[in-house]
Amino acid sequence: MNEEVETAVVILNWNGRKYLEKFLPKLLACTPGPDIAIIVADNRSDDDSVAFLQKHYPGVRLILNPCNEGFAKGYNDALARIKARFYVLLNSDIEVTPNWVAPVIGKMKQDPSIAAAQPKIRAFSKRESFEYAGAAGGFIDYLGYPFCRGRIFDSVEEDKGQYDQACEIFWATGAALFVRADLYRQCGGLDNDFFAHMEEIDLCWRLKNAGYKIMYYPDSVVYHIGGGTLPKKSPRKTYLNFRNNLLLLYKNLPQKSLRPVMAKRFFLDMAAAAAFLAKGSLADCKAVFQARKDFNRMKTSKRAAGKIPEKFPAQVYLRSIVLDYNLKKRRTFPQLDPERFLLPNPARQGKA
Repeated sequence: MNEEVETAVVILNWNGRKYLEKFLPKLLACTPGPDIAIIVADNRSDDDSVAFLQKHYPGVRLILNPCNEGFAKGYNDALARIKARFYVLLNSDIEVTPNWVAPVIGKMKQDPSIAAAQPKIRAFSKRESFEYAGAAGGFIDYLGYPFCRGRIFDSVEEDKGQYDQACEIFWATGAALFVRADLYRQCGGLDNDFFAHMEEIDLCWRLKNAGYKIMYYPDSVVYHIGGGTLPKKSPRKTYLNFRNNLLLLYKNLPQKSLRPVMAKRFFLDMAAAAAFLAKGSLADCKAVFQARKDFNRMKTSKRAAGKIPEKFPAQVYLRSIVLDYNLKKRRTFPQLDPERFLLPNPARQGKA
């Protein structure tokens, strides 16, 4: 693609022929317009994804990555070859709905302080419920535990319109991530070392540290299957989640919070490892220790000296979501203490 388009919808595919066959027709039907390009970047699939696309969708641009080096590097390599004003990183197992792009891109065009955004994410198999990976917008507590409006840990809410207002959030899901292309490049894109899991939270945190907003827009709705690459219960997933969460904190925490938060996380991680062991999940227990070992090896090069604000950015929850969930039984977003969320700068409010 030599000419620039306004919006590039980019699917990173790895052995996802069944999802392309299922969801690509509706994506093409619901994403009209000369200013929108739909692109599939293949991460060296060994199924017949590429042959399927070449035969049935020759008009869809296909980028072939030479090898599978994960979600983060796969997207970075592909996006480097795409000229666009906005990127939409879209999972292959997403079903879109009519007019899903315009409400989000329209708001981002109106407000240059919005760096990234997400639509409402519902579950494909349980269509009145939110979906685990994104729901109605992502948040994080001061210890680094992510959660969503509509989903806290394993408690997923039914969508009854309770989150039908656009709002500023902390992170937008990588399953359907709208992001300004210039800011994506300026902030360094996704961190290749994450491979997969939480790389979008890291990107959003860096964008917020740079002074930009992350938004949720419920006028756009998509349906997500989820768990297509790694099963929800997987030692490999446990490893990536723990390692990447520690990297996320080490890279982005304010300096004065770094040591106390990392110390608390050590004890919480040990408690998690003990809980896995008590449940008979020895492989998950080992994954926690391996994650911490690899984090300590990798962290040296990750701290961006001089580029991290002295305070947490807006939308951080200044309580432990783990304690709120397990001890106080606060299982939904409205049950959380609203006074413990850091609020955005008043000068930035009213632009949603």
